[in-house]
Amino acid sequence: MTTLTEQAETVAKSRYYLKNSDGAIVEDEVALFRRVAMAIASIEREYNTIESKIHLLTKEFETMMANLEFLPNSPTLMNAGTEQGTLSACFVLPIEDSMEGIMKAATDSALVQKFGGGTGFSLSTIRPKHSRISTTHGKACGPIEVLKTLSRISSMITQGGKRDGANMAVMSVYHPDILEFIDCKHVEGDIHNFNISVGVDSAFMQCVRDNTDYTLVNPHTLENAGELNAHEVFVRIIEGAWRNGEPGVVFLDTINKDNKVSKQFGDIIATNPCGEQPLLGYESCNLGSINLAKFYNQDDNSINWVRLRKVVNLAIRFLDNVVDANDYAVPEIRDMTKATRKIGLGVMGFADLLIQLGIPYDTEEAVSVGSELMEYINQIASAASLELGAVRGEFPAWEKSDYPVHENYRNACRLTVAPTGTISMLADASNGIEPTFALVWKKQNILEGKTLYYVNKYFEADAQEFGFYSEDLMDYLAEGNSLQDRDDVPDAFKELYVTASDITPANHIKMQAAFQEHCDSGISKTINLSPDATHNDVWDAYMKAWESGCKGVTVYRAGSREKEVLVSGHDEDYKDGRMNPNLTTDSHMASKCCELPFIVMAAGCESCKSCGWSACAVA
Repeated sequence: MTTLTEQAETVAKSRYYLKNSDGAIVEDEVALFRRVAMAIASIEREYNTIESKIHLLTKEFETMMANLEFLPNSPTLMNAGTEQGTLSACFVLPIEDSMEGIMKAATDSALVQKFGGGTGFSLSTIRPKHSRISTTHGKACGPIEVLKTLSRISSMITQGGKRDGANMAVMSVYHPDILEFIDCKHVEGDIHNFNISVGVDSAFMQCVRDNTDYTLVNPHTLENAGELNAHEVFVRIIEGAWRNGEPGVVFLDTINKDNKVSKQFGDIIATNPCGEQPLLGYESCNLGSINLAKFYNQDDNSINWVRLRKVVNLAIRFLDNVVDANDYAVPEIRDMTKATRKIGLGVMGFADLLIQLGIPYDTEEAVSVGSELMEYINQIASAASLELGAVRGEFPAWEKSDYPVHENYRNACRLTVAPTGTISMLADASNGIEPTFALVWKKQNILEGKTLYYVNKYFEADAQEFGFYSEDLMDYLAEGNSLQDRDDVPDAFKELYVTASDITPANHIKMQAAFQEHCDSGISKTINLSPDATHNDVWDAYMKAWESGCKGVTVYRAGSREKEVLVSGHDEDYKDGRMNPNLTTDSHMASKCCELPFIVMAAGCESCKSCGWSACAVA
């Protein structure tokens, strides 16, 4: 069993350990992982698994969590084995184009978020603003007003008593109100609990390239609703992303190439809040992440493929059990989720693994390692789902799916790379497939007259061993400065310890695409840009993501939010991003966090490295 770090213990006490009616903590890390393991393994009885096998699986589930080799998404850690049985993090809810449909979506989202889920919506189905309503002879409010209504309702809900509501709104670029949607978050603080993304396809992207017009379609009448110049619309998207990181873009036709149940249920038009999990209306998905840092063999500087195979097999079984262990807030979610049984196994600690291997993140070798790892995980996960399908039966919607007759999968989708903002802190691991965000940050200003730092454990060990550790260096890095500018650090370590802001957008996207190639759902990743990045840099990043086969893309330009919180105790705000090159939060988010936050945009999700707060339900 791996002992939790001080920071991980703080996160566990805040987020995961059970408390009694007086608010006192009543479990520790051993009890936490045992509670979750027992609850998930108990589902085996529904499949007539013999008791000795159930006992073994319980121990194996507990061991892989206690060793921090695998952790499920936050709702599973919070709620498994309790009366509050919502274990999934990701949901997409449909919005029918009627008053009743809009109100049902609002009610359903409140029920989901009450118990810890994050919700995604497509606004593409809602008739345009000022459309005539035949029953009342009035005019439609339009999708942006619906979005604002959903946002206000979400603000009233605290997810499972642990976090604020997290949401995603997607609108098709073909919707007549697309320009209003693109601009709806230009004023910071508006719709603060929603991420927004524009849904595009290759036909639109080709029009962008050709600088030609494209046709808008009224979703209510399916009639031609005019034309816009694709290049000008894309410029509008780029301007918003450059300004404050929104909107993102999702490539819907790329997503639907992996939608094996489209004949039965139609196309996917929305994702979960952080964008990594495309889902049909009323689908949910429970996620879990393998901590790749735990699979390093120090003896021969290699990856422990044998243990990785074992943990992938266990994790797929664990996540499939969660589908049955779950309580569902809405009957339609239960029915749809069990029809497709989608799960999302992903990774965290990738940057940590690369550091242990001695491979800089922004190299072709690192991209090759990432591709090899995800290909291997995909192979093992697919085989495990096939084996479960043979024993337990295929997912119920399989018969009408696009899977070949010999691919009797238990789960319609199996892989997703999620943000892991909080669980990566519990595991003392880097986020998802993201690079290291900072090597040093201040935990607090003064402790008995001394500055106290959080230092990347690998960097600290190397700095001590090779003689370049100093308080001056720690303070310099804690202020948000780059290691690359220090003459007292050997070049080999500058190359190895690159951070997100040191890496070019092209290399960020190259890594995302390498993992996406072997992932049937999506990848949550942020393309970090320097404060002086241009509109053209954002343009190039979005185009490269499309050309590389990514399913979505999010950028964040350091210092681009109008309101930013302090991270090192100084009295003035730094608008140029130098205080924290990945800082990405406003005063509303800061109020949910700690006294000295260090908030980064990681994998499309805001999270605090100081206290473990996250804006994402998955994390």
